[in-house]
Formats: sequence, structure tokens, C-alpha cells
Amino acid sequence: MSNIIIRVENLSKQYRLGNIGTGTLRSDFQRFWANLTGKEDPTLKIGQENTLQSQEPRTKNQDDYVWALRDINFEVKQGEVLGIIGKNGAGKSTLLKILSQVTTPSTGNVKVKGRIASLLEVGTGFHPELTGRENIFLNGAILGMYKTEIRSKFDEIVDFAGVAKYIDTPVKRYSSGMYVRLAFAVAAHLEPEILIIDEVLSVGDAEFQKKCLGKMKDVSKLDHRTVLYVSHNLPSVQAICDQAIFLEYGKIKGKGDVSTILDLYLNKFENIDKKDLKSQHGFIKNVDIYCDGSISNKFNVGCNFRIELEFDHDSPMRSPVFGLVIKDFKDEVYIGVNNRHYQNFEMDNPAKQGKLIAEIPYLPLLPGNYIIDIYLGDGAFDIDYLKDTITIEVLESNYNSTGVPLNRNINKVFIKDISWKIEYEKI
Repeated sequence: MSNIIIRVENLSKQYRLGNIGTGTLRSDFQRFWANLTGKEDPTLKIGQENTLQSQEPRTKNQDDYVWALRDINFEVKQGEVLGIIGKNGAGKSTLLKILSQVTTPSTGNVKVKGRIASLLEVGTGFHPELTGRENIFLNGAILGMYKTEIRSKFDEIVDFAGVAKYIDTPVKRYSSGMYVRLAFAVAAHLEPEILIIDEVLSVGDAEFQKKCLGKMKDVSKLDHRTVLYVSHNLPSVQAICDQAIFLEYGKIKGKGDVSTILDLYLNKFENIDKKDLKSQHGFIKNVDIYCDGSISNKFNVGCNFRIELEFDHDSPMRSPVFGLVIKDFKDEVYIGVNNRHYQNFEMDNPAKQGKLIAEIPYLPLLPGNYIIDIYLGDGAFDIDYLKDTITIEVLESNYNSTGVPLNRNINKVFIKDISWKIEYEKI
């Protein structure tokens, strides 16, 4: 008997941007009837064609059609944890919505064996007027479970979510974090054969995220259930996934072992992609990273490492704080510093705009791939951050001549050598 639990064949999804209708009921009906009878759309302009019959995706100036997914093919085995990665707009969420039967594909087939529990956004499957208790039973019923089955799991769900005090409160009064905790607990404990998780777990706190990742491992390894996991948090993908798919512009650019696919994904970025460099609150406007004076995201061990952050705040900043964290894909931090530890930027004339600079004269990291997180603050207050977005690669090189003893436990003497600078526009 085949252990394939999900099979996707020639899957494509097309959306039309802007207004969908023609503008008149008569023309809308003509289009509907032509589509029903398999004839050409009579409302098309001269030179246009039916996009579903076209083999090429349309661009925006071609009648505002866009292919969110194009010719997707893959299989998922029972008990496998599949990571789906790619930039914003690559088609990850659209794929999950099709697998969850939230939307239908334009072309192609999806074959699924077993029940699916989906966590695609905060509050998925919850009725805001019902209590947490009632929503647990409602979700179980949707999954086709008997009341006795749900009741046997009830205490475990509430304990995992940590909402026992509020279980008889309508969920519309829950915070987003409480929503997600209960929604994940329901999805993970009511024993669906397939668990689909989108980026929604990022809403939870660090402790709960760690708890969720551990639960997803147990669901896969101990219960032999399948997990599809979408996240921009590459360390979590590395930690829990066996296989991965790399989506780009609606097409699969790579699939296979998770380490191989993550390397392929990271190698797509020779330099930081400015279009994707969006901080949490929009005050970090630009980041440039230099290796021995040249902008790059590839570094030799022991090179001169310099990072420049441009900010534009909506109010003057008297004491800008530049925080820098360098970690690996397992979230192990090797360098974590900010200028407040060494040098406070107390400005006589507060600035809204400026540039913060950190420079490490020789980079004490072993060869490998790393992630850089950046934080912006003003005194004791956090203002903005850029997390799990910037990746760098440290290359093999002749580093013995630098005299830098390299090990995974970074010697604090090298951190002390960081120089901090600020350039700003006075107001």
C-alpha cells in the first residue's frame, strides 16, 4: 500500500487583479455562458485570449491576470514534515489554501488521504461569539470526531494552550496570542492525519513557539502524522522539517532534503534584496553589509565586517540604539551586542534620520550560513527590528594568518573591539 498521503499534479492558480466583472449584467452573463459551453469569451478585447488556455502567465499589463501558482508537482509521505519556503508573494499561502480546500485550483489536481487541520491565520475555524470550550467541540465536529473523542482530549488541549482561566469566555475577547495558542492546541491534539501550519505561529511568544515546534516533532515522529509548515523563520524550518520545497514566483525552484533546499534558497541572494527588506514598523530604511570594504553577503573568516543601518523615525531620537545579533539556523546566537553596552549616542540635537554603523575588525565565525537580526531603539525603548531576513555566508579561507582563534564559543575580547559610529541629520 502506498504511503503517499498528498499528491499534487500540474497545479496552477490564477487570479485577476482589480474588478472582476465586465461592468454590466448582460456581459457578465455572456461570459458565464461562454465559459459554461466551452466557447470563446465574447467580452474579450481584440488580441486578447482566454488566459486559462494560454501556456504563458500574464503580466499586469496583459489584462491584469496573475498566476499565483504555476505547474506545481510534488508528493508528501505519511509522517513527513515538509517545509515550504520562499519570499513574500511566492505562492506559499495560496498553495496551503488549495490543500486546505479554502480555494480551488484553476488547473491541476490535488489528492489528499485523510483529515486535514489547518492553521492559516489567527482565528481560523473559530466563531468569535462562542467560548473557547465551544470552539474546541466545534472544530472537533468539523474534523468528523465524536463528542467522546473530543472530550477525552479536552483537558490536554486546554493545558497545552494555557487558557484554562478563559476557556468559558467568548474567543472574541482573546488576545491574538491566546487565539493562536488555543487554535494550535486544537489542531495538534484532535488527531488529523495532516496538519497545515502557516506563518501564524510567529504571533505567539518565544516559549510557546518552542513548545509548538516540539509538538510538531512529536506529531510526526510518534504519531506518524504529516505536517506542512510554512515559515520565514529558517532556523525553525531547519529544526523540524525532513524535506523542503522552495517556491519562487509561483513555481518550484527546488525540492528535497531540507539542508540542500535552504542552501539553494540562501544562494539566491548574492546581495541583500532591498525590495524584501521590510522591517516590522518601517523605521529601518536600509541595511548595507561590507566585507573588507565591499558590499556583500559572503565573507572570509577573519575579514573586516561592517554593517550600516539607515533609519527614519517619525519623532526625534536622542539616544539611538543599534542592536546586532548573529545566529545560525538552529537559533544559536554567536554574537549579540548593542552600542549601549559600550558607547551611548547621546545627541545634543535629537535626530529623526541618520545612519548607525557597527564594525568588527575581524569576524570570528567558522565557515557556514548565518542569520543577522537588527534592532533599533531609543534609550530603553524598542522602536523597530528586522528579524530572520538577512542571511550571510562565511566562506572557507586562510584565516590562520589573522591570529583569530575560531570556535563556536565566541571569545568576548573580539566583541570588545567593535567600533560604533553614528551619522545623522540634525533638526
